[in-house]
Parts: sequence; structure tokens; C-alpha cells
Amino acid sequence: MKNYIHFFIILMLCAGSRAHDLNGSIYSEDNVPLNGVAVYNKTTGGYTYSNVSGYFELDDISVGDFIYFYSLGYLNHNIQIAENQLDSSINVILKESAVSLDQVILVSKVNAMSQFAHVDVLANPVKSSQEILQKVPGLIIGQHAGGGKAEQIFLRGFDIDHGTDISINVDGLPVNMVSHAHGQGYADMHFIIPETIGNIDFGKGAYYVDKGNFNTAGYVDIITKDIIVNNLLSLETGMFNTIRAMGMFKIMESDFSNGYVASELMLSDGAFDSPQNFNRINMMGRYNFNNRENQELSITLSHFQSKWDASGQIPQRAINQGIIGRFGAIDDTEGGSTSRSNLLINHKKLIDEHSTLTSKAYLTKYDFELFSNFTFFLEDPLNGDQIKQQEARTILGAETKYEHSVHLDDHNSQLKYEAGTGFRYDDVNEVQLSRTINRQELLERLAYGNIDELNGYGFFNLTYKRNKWTINPGLRFDYFKFDYEDLLSETYDNKSEDKLFLGPKLNIIYAPSQGVQLFGKTGIGFHSNDTRVVTKNNGKEILPAAYSADLGTIIKPLDKLMVNAALWALFLEQEFVYVGDAGIVEPSGKTKRLGVDFGLRYQCTDWLYLYGDINYTYARSTEEPKGANYIPLSPDLTSSGGISIRDLGNFSGGLNYRLVKNRPANEDNSIVANGYTVADMNINYSFKNWTLGLIVENLFDTEWNETQFATESRLQNESSSVEEIHFTPGTPFFLRGKLTVNF
Repeated sequence: MKNYIHFFIILMLCAGSRAHDLNGSIYSEDNVPLNGVAVYNKTTGGYTYSNVSGYFELDDISVGDFIYFYSLGYLNHNIQIAENQLDSSINVILKESAVSLDQVILVSKVNAMSQFAHVDVLANPVKSSQEILQKVPGLIIGQHAGGGKAEQIFLRGFDIDHGTDISINVDGLPVNMVSHAHGQGYADMHFIIPETIGNIDFGKGAYYVDKGNFNTAGYVDIITKDIIVNNLLSLETGMFNTIRAMGMFKIMESDFSNGYVASELMLSDGAFDSPQNFNRINMMGRYNFNNRENQELSITLSHFQSKWDASGQIPQRAINQGIIGRFGAIDDTEGGSTSRSNLLINHKKLIDEHSTLTSKAYLTKYDFELFSNFTFFLEDPLNGDQIKQQEARTILGAETKYEHSVHLDDHNSQLKYEAGTGFRYDDVNEVQLSRTINRQELLERLAYGNIDELNGYGFFNLTYKRNKWTINPGLRFDYFKFDYEDLLSETYDNKSEDKLFLGPKLNIIYAPSQGVQLFGKTGIGFHSNDTRVVTKNNGKEILPAAYSADLGTIIKPLDKLMVNAALWALFLEQEFVYVGDAGIVEPSGKTKRLGVDFGLRYQCTDWLYLYGDINYTYARSTEEPKGANYIPLSPDLTSSGGISIRDLGNFSGGLNYRLVKNRPANEDNSIVANGYTVADMNINYSFKNWTLGLIVENLFDTEWNETQFATESRLQNESSSVEEIHFTPGTPFFLRGKLTVNF
């Protein structure tokens, strides 16, 4: 009995001996506080992150512990705790370094994969707005109109169209448009200038309380740069009369305040037989204040406008009959114009060492006009089936989030809680679907009205950390008010509906070492329906739920090698979707998706970086008989990857690919959308402050269809309609040259 007592006393003494902490501040070599540096105790598995002032506090410290400091773009730093460092404060200086995988640590972070996306971005920077989303593992995009419309998105077995099941934000500014004239969740990212992007954060599944509407398959947050190191001028020109000019210039620089402006001009005729006459103008200004102690403020102004002509989606039979070529058009009067202006204010206040208040507010003015012809002469054999979709929108929103961390169990564990609230209000005027001729004559208005949609929300998040374990439960509530005024009615016709949604989340993370993370995630998300659908159906199925779960791991068997794998499932309730292309309401039914994600990243040398992802999904409707339960355009197998070369002498560049397997285009798989594999390449040579580059899209000149739909249409010479694949041809071999100067 005495032996047991002695053993218990020793255990208590050992536990008591660990009740110490270590705190301090982390700086760069030029004495700038570093935010978000990972501080990891290799002995216990405990970890924390530095805040906006560079301050950190790490619990459960004892003599002899090894403490590591990790941050992308800085050399790893470590210390061993000495007796005089217990319960003391230290200053840590990190030295700048090229970005490398060994700077990533797999602590119990809920969204650890985002760190590797950041490595991908820095190893091979984004070169076009279309390329932004392709940095997300498993995400594939397709363009309908050569850069005019928002991209079509595929992720986790979803044909997300232009954004129905993925939440996209830029610096906290929502990109998705609710109740949009062309389709629910429409997410046009072309107002982002690629060179301003500093980081991309993403997550798959519905596991994040601060993400609301459209966060079913996942979310993407783009973070632009607060400051720029050098001024930059770039000129790009190439095939198809393509010209792009871009500039970024510092307009102020001091110890605490910085500001820059950026602008972009893009012109192209595209590869089509009928010139696209595409042009886009982007302007952005950013002011950033950081007192390096307890406060950070950024103000962003941006404006974007674009217009284009389009050749539309073409039927395969028109090519087979020799009526047109692959880059021809049945109706080359398609096209459109759009613009977006934004004001965004972000503020972060460090109340004390353990409390932070983060706020944002935004205002957006948006216009959209699109002319399309999907069925040619099916509905109107005389005038054709051209339609116009148009809207004018104002968005107003704000959010405030409070974070506080407390130490428990005599500093052996930590509890962090977050509470946030916010709103978004969309005022959409004269949203319409009309029949037109040659983009000039209005034949008939099919739908015409005003939309007011309000989303108020709140969320609460708990993160309990004890050594190698992190448990993260959360709850989000969303309230929606839908209002639609029908302007086609001879009398006043205004309908309203409202709905409340509760979405619980739970993430459990176990990190036995800095090179291994195991995770289990589950949550309920939703995607709202179009206001016109909601009011037409008397409020039924307003906010269909998405039930999702992930089980997976991230492993670093070597400092510069990362492997990730996950099994996941997602079940979606029946929903009604407004099909903007046809102006109809269509129920989609309940669906299930089961999948596997696998990825690998390897920093072979300081100059060579390899990455690849492969994703498989089994997607089916649960309410249809076998054989008629396919989900149209849902991809079951996708893959992407590449090689990046950086600072090999004066050279840098990359070679990457994306693959989509054949997929069903209709419910019984009798019509198939052909798959493709396409490779792109870029190479750059730098001399002093000049860089000369070559960019090649579709390196091997593959014949591929970028976007594809099973559509019933009729050509002018046909007596009856035909349903078959209609597609937009993918870009052929496309060579551009680029000259950049930094000063």
C-alpha cells in the first residue's frame, strides 16, 4: 500500500511541476510583430499562436521542454526551456526564408489543410482570376464565356453551377449572390486582381460556425495583401489578340500605416470564330493601419466592370453536319456586361492578452446583364430563343466577433470561445428574365420583379485544448426574410416568407506529434433557395439542410513530405432550385454523396515542389430507382497536380494538370459528358528587377469540352428537337508572353 501512495505522490509532484507557462513576443528581423506564428511544445503536444501584437502564451511548461516556432516564409526556430525561463517572458526573432513544407506544423488545428494551400500559392502564384479556385485541392472549374461569366464549379460530387454549394469570400466580403438573375449563389470572382492575393483559406464540408449560406460542399476565403514590398508593372500579350496590363503601387508607407493601389486591364477576342471583344477593368485601393500593439484597421475600395460577346454552348450535331466548327456559334449575338463596386472595412482590436474583438462592414453596388440562347429555335421558330437576364443590386452587411481564451486546470489546458453576430441585406431591383432578339428588341418579359432578402445570424464556438487533443463544438443560427414584388402583376403583388435555421458542428482533432493529425468532423449546413422559389412555393423547403461528416488524417512522414486522406459523406435534403437559364422552378430531390480524398505534397529540394490530389465521389439521388438516380454532371473522379520550380538560378515556373473523368449528363446516364485531361505551363527568367515569362494554357493542344450540358434544342433547319450534349469548347493551345518589373 505504501508503494502505491509513494507512486501517487510522485505523479502529483510531476503534474504540479508542469504548472508553469511561457509567454513572450515574436518579431521579424526588422522588428515587426508577427501574427499567427505557431508555438509548439514538442514534449507535451501543447500549442498556441501569436496574436496581432506578436504576443503568445503557452501552458504546461517544464524544464527541458523543446519549444518550436513555425511560420511560412520564416526559418523554423526552437529553444529548450531552462530553469530561469519558467513563468517568464521571452522575445523571439524569426529570420525570413523561402517558403517550404518544413515550415508547416500539424498541431490540432481544425483546418490544417489550408496551410498547404498557402504553400501552393506561394510556390506557384496565381496568374489569372480563373486560376484562383483551382488552388483548392479537389476543386475543378469550367468557364462558359471566356472570362465573362462566373466559373462553373465542381467539388465533392457537386455540380455547384456558379456557386450554389460553396461559400466564397474575399477578406470577409461575400462573393456569392443570393437570388441572382442567372442562378442561386452566383459567384463572380473576376473583380479580384491575381497579384494582390496573399493567401487562400479553404475547408470542405459544413463544419465551420462562421460560414453560413452555401457552405455545404465547402468554403473558400481569399485573403489579399495588406501591404506590398515593391511597386510592380506587368504587361502580357499573346494569341487571340490578348493583352493584359497590371500595376501595383505604394501610395504611402510609414511605421504604422501603409497603402497601395492596383489596377488591371484585360482585352481578348478569344479562340472563337466570332471575336469575343472581351474587356475587363479592375481597380483596387487598400489602406492598412497596424499599431503593432493592439489594433489593426484596413479599408478597401474596389471597382470592376466587364463586357463581352459570346458564342454560347453549341450542339455536337451542328459540328457533325458541318454547319459550324468547334469554335463556331449558332447565335453569336450572345454576351453581356457586369460591374461591381465595393467598400470594405475590417477592424481588429486586442482588448487584452486573451481577448480580441474583430469587426467588418461592407457595401456593394452590382449590375448584371446577360444574353443567352440555349435552345436556339425550340420555343420560337421565327425569332429564336434568346433570353435576357438582368438585375441591379445593393448589398449591405456587417459582422462582429468576440474571442476570449481562459486557462484551466492550473494552466494544463485551455478553453477558447468565440461569439459572433452579423447580417447581410440584398436589395435587388428589376431582376428579370425576358425574351429578346439580337440583344436589342424586347419580345416578352417572363419574370420581372424586386427582391429584398435579409439574413441575420449568430454563432458560438468553443475550442478546448489539452495537450494533443482539441475538441471544437459550435452552433450557428440563421434567420432569413424573403420578400418578392411581382412587377408583371396588374395589381400590387408582394409575397414574404421567413425561416430560422440551426446548424450544430463538432470537430475532434488528435495530434500525437507535430507530424501527424487525425480528425473527425461532423456538421449541418444549408444552402438557401432563391426568393422567387421560396415565395412561389409558399415557404416550403426554404433552407434545405446538408448533413456532412469527415474522418481523415494528415501525415508528415518527413519534414518536407505531406500526405492527406479523408473519407467523407454528405446527405442533402430535397430542395427547389430556380433554374435561371430556363426561368423554371425544378425540384432536385434528396441526394447522397460518399467520397474519398487523397493528396500529396513534397518539397524535393529548395527549388523543386511537387503536389497532387485525387478525389472520388459516389453521388446518387435517394428517391429515384437504380439506373435513373444519377446526378447530372456530378463528377465521380477528378485529379489535379503539378511541379513548381522556384529560384533555380534565375529560372522559375511550373507544369500542372487537371483531370475530369466522363460523367453522366442526365439522370439515366444515357447522355455522357466527356472527360478530359489538360496541362498548363509557365516559365520565368529573372534578371535584377525584371522578369520575362511565358504562359501556355493547354500545352498539348488537347481537344476538350470545358462546360457541357444535356439540352433539348432545335436548329433552324430542323423539324423536331434533339436532346444531346451542348458544350463550350475548351481553350486550345494558348501562348502568352509576360514582362514584369519591380521597383
